[in-house]
Amino acid sequence: MDNKTPSSSLSLGKRIKEIRKSKGLTQEELAIKAGVAYTTLTKVENEAIKNPSFETVVAIAKGLEVDFDELIK
Repeated sequence: MDNKTPSSSLSLGKRIKEIRKSKGLTQEELAIKAGVAYTTLTKVENEAIKNPSFETVVAIAKGLEVDFDELIK
């Protein structure tokens, strides 16, 4: 496993944050790319929202340019 592949034991929020950082994106940049509200993204990353909607997770995966399945595994 390379250093850019997040551990599957991480929570969804932590996986999003790790992938975002590995791609050199700020939260604001990812929110824009994903088409989600900045506050929503920060709440997902910080686990204030523990179960984001399917649509939100799909949008974040697209913004990160990763497969949905890769993001949630």
